[in-house]
Amino acid sequence: MKNQVITSKDVHLFYGKFEALTGIDLDFNEHEITAMIGPSGCGKSTYLRILNRMNDLIPGVKITGEIRLENQDIYAPDTDVVALRKRVGMVFQQPNPFPFSIYDNVVYGLRLAGVKDRATLDAAVEASLKQAAIWDEVKDNLHDSALSLSGGQQQRVCIARVLAVQPEVILLDEPTSALDPISSTQIENMLLELRDQYTIIIVTHNMHQASRISDKTAFSFKVGWSNSMTRKKMFLNPKEKETEDYLSGRFG
Repeated sequence: MKNQVITSKDVHLFYGKFEALTGIDLDFNEHEITAMIGPSGCGKSTYLRILNRMNDLIPGVKITGEIRLENQDIYAPDTDVVALRKRVGMVFQQPNPFPFSIYDNVVYGLRLAGVKDRATLDAAVEASLKQAAIWDEVKDNLHDSALSLSGGQQQRVCIARVLAVQPEVILLDEPTSALDPISSTQIENMLLELRDQYTIIIVTHNMHQASRISDKTAFSFKVGWSNSMTRKKMFLNPKEKETEDYLSGRFG
């Protein structure tokens, strides 16, 4: 029995008076990849951003319910949001390296945390770039601009930037949608390697990707969610008709 790293119960999200998410109950286990699938506008990215409080940055947002990282209520008044985002890292749809060198991109979070020792920073750069499966491609050019890299390489550097601060959970919002098939495959293979060390939650529109890499899959229709289930059950024997229709391409 794997430990539950994140639990969410009866989660609602409002933009002003508009209810965008309704009564969501989802749990995520350690050392698993959970894929979140569903048609555009169903709240996948919105829910993902709840898990490290990125929605705090949007005016007028109200969130109710309970979201816990291990035993911590992440919306408790005394929650250190900076510390939370270190524990729950985020990778976005479009690669977003900073206009710095590859090296400075990777150590950005560590420097914000006050790490100054060069040997520590050097070790973190090598370790995280290796985890992100890009070390061999950039090790001789660490002080070149990260913006000079290809899209797939930029995305892996962004993943290395998240890994450098040693999070417990990695959130990925359609991380391969802007990439070519070869780059997408490289990132999928990397995520399968990282699964042994992290809890990974990925939003994807790519059904093949979800079926290839996820241990569990959760489906969203409109503003509700099915309970997450094993990949095999979701794709071969979905419970809800809406899930079956989406997976068969009838809508979405």
